[in-house]
Amino acid sequence: MDICEQSPHYIRAIAPYEPGKPISELAREYGLDESRIIKLASNENPLGFSPLAKAAIERALAELPRYPDGNAFGLKAALARRYGRPAETIVIGNGSNDVLELAASAFLAPGRAAVYSQHAFAVYPLATQARGARSIVVPARDFGHDLPAMLAAITPETRVVFVANPNNPTGTFVDAATMEAFLKEVPGDVVVVVDEAYTEYLPPEKRYDCVRWLDAYRNLVVTRTFSKVYGLAGLRVGFALCDPGVADLLNRVRHPFNVNSLALAAAEAALEDREFVERSFRVNREGMAQLERGFQALGLQYIPSSANFITVRIDRADGKPQAAAVYEHLLRRGVIVRPVAGYGMPDHLRVTVGLPEENEALLAALRAVLKG
Repeated sequence: MDICEQSPHYIRAIAPYEPGKPISELAREYGLDESRIIKLASNENPLGFSPLAKAAIERALAELPRYPDGNAFGLKAALARRYGRPAETIVIGNGSNDVLELAASAFLAPGRAAVYSQHAFAVYPLATQARGARSIVVPARDFGHDLPAMLAAITPETRVVFVANPNNPTGTFVDAATMEAFLKEVPGDVVVVVDEAYTEYLPPEKRYDCVRWLDAYRNLVVTRTFSKVYGLAGLRVGFALCDPGVADLLNRVRHPFNVNSLALAAAEAALEDREFVERSFRVNREGMAQLERGFQALGLQYIPSSANFITVRIDRADGKPQAAAVYEHLLRRGVIVRPVAGYGMPDHLRVTVGLPEENEALLAALRAVLKG
């Protein structure tokens, strides 16, 4: 018998996560100059990262022969100051993906279930399936979370509900009143993971303080990341804020030294660079408006977004999806965006908001492709 068949069936059935195409890979495939390739596929910060973080990395280099602080004391202290939460309520992860996996490891198993929305982040089904748990996928409403329907979908076997706010890959947003009303109704023995990877990009009128709800809802876990607005995607560091008992459980299944020394130092410094975060926010809002105007001029529909990306619809031809073909044509022109057919959206492409010249290059390439 094949040794691989000894793996649980639910592991063998996993379709691995497919990240955005790297610049180096595209250059090799099509013989393109890397310096001329524009990547708008992975929701990275086009401004790079904070100079304070860079300086912190340089200082931390001398400590590379040592293991990192497995308890992340410095970063937890900085986060505790920022959010007014005790350090024992904070869990540090190798990106917020890691924290989502920790929640799944702590609360999911065969015979249990997780609820999440159609068109929601791909890690939710992966984390659920890897624990042998059942996925309860609730149809989206206007490409976003239908929280009343998700509430109704909770069963006695449900132990986790995942909510991305804003959602990836659609950019949709659930307002504070709707979110809190949902939390009030979810049974106390069901963990609600609110994934706020893009929360720093919310316009002022949409911002809300999910953290303040932690005292009222012991089953709430709020996850955030340093990969997006802080620009530290290559270092992989994220965190969760939650009840101290839940944090203890997450730390029991967390790998020792799961976040490296450079990431810890950079994240702690980046947290203090509010000017960089504010500049990143401004560039994103201006770029978002630029892309919206461009899509409108091209006659393309898009999903209004509250994040640092926008998902645009590519019209069908003779009833057949064209998004995949447009994606390939853009690649040949040195522009990388993200197809989202794997999210059940075969007619859409997700575009990260870039610098003004990058956005314009994308729109010019798209204009040329659509004209044939």
